[in-house]
Amino acid sequence: MSGGGSNRNNNTLVVPQANYALDQMKFEVAQELGIAIPQDGYYGNMATRDAGSLGGYITRKLVEMAESQLAGQFR
Repeated sequence: MSGGGSNRNNNTLVVPQANYALDQMKFEVAQELGIAIPQDGYYGNMATRDAGSLGGYITRKLVEMAESQLAGQFR
């Protein structure tokens, strides 16, 4: 991983239209966890622990959503 403080996001969404929904989820999860989202959108000053908690919780929620959808398909 290169340093330098650049604000690059190398993640490419498979469904680009999901970008808004993922941003909304990020804000909701941050609020649930009591983590302040930077107003300027730069996450470089956010504590690593907070960023990890935020990402981990979002991943758990996405997996739960996918499992629920799959379970509904096989009933």
